[in-house]
Amino acid sequence: MQVARYETEAAAWEVARRPALNALQPYLLSNLEGWAHLHGGGTRLREVPFPGVPLILNLGPPWNIENDGVPGSKRPHDSFLAGLHTTPTVVEGGDSYACIELRLTPLGARRLLGRPMHELTNRTLDLEELLPRVGDVTGRLREASSWSERFDLVESFLVRRLADSAPTSPAIEWSWGRLRLSHGRAPIAALANELGWSHRRLIARFREHVGLTPKAFARVIRFDRAVGLLGRAAGGGLAAVAYDCGYFDQAHMNRDFRELAGTTPALLVARRTEGGGVAA
Repeated sequence: MQVARYETEAAAWEVARRPALNALQPYLLSNLEGWAHLHGGGTRLREVPFPGVPLILNLGPPWNIENDGVPGSKRPHDSFLAGLHTTPTVVEGGDSYACIELRLTPLGARRLLGRPMHELTNRTLDLEELLPRVGDVTGRLREASSWSERFDLVESFLVRRLADSAPTSPAIEWSWGRLRLSHGRAPIAALANELGWSHRRLIARFREHVGLTPKAFARVIRFDRAVGLLGRAAGGGLAAVAYDCGYFDQAHMNRDFRELAGTTPALLVARRTEGGGVAA
């Protein structure tokens, strides 16, 4: 496990990361992560769409969450889960906060929750609405004295929950994997043909298990890859990233960024924080 601590004149925070158990890794897009903002001004981040489902186990004060550009949508959440999004979401934390973040695959979230994922699309819900007994887990997490102990508790909860869940449809798991490995470029008609399904059947089943249609999910994958490449690019410019990610041209990529992130590629990268959010 790695714990990194950061401090400036205005704030101090720490980040803990640990690889998940091998049995859990197929259901997660990243390591287990713990965040603690120890002091400093409040945090306001614009979270942009990515091809996964964030689950926040809160250890401190509530978070205020709003759909960007929707007046009156802000409301407090303790622990929460957000379905796949095609719009940005603004998340506000207090002067101090702490949480554990899991970035689930859509299929992992489907197994964990046992409900159709399209019901959660573009929504942020209190975790107790989705997992009624999760309060027992968050209570124990708050009592734990170390990140290592907290991660052990989270892993035990996930292993138990997933052991009682129904397996994913092999056809949907295959089509989801093809889209992911192709960075969203696999033709949807070709996926349906290889499965022997109609286009309509693939769309309906994919939306139920993942939360978006295959075409919309491919768009989020492409956008997420562009965000990652822009953040790491040492040169080459926006046009090169647009080409690498399968956009028709730079103008096409700019339109996707305005619709999915509410900002331009350059501004998004400039305001990107270490936690993955964008300073709002």
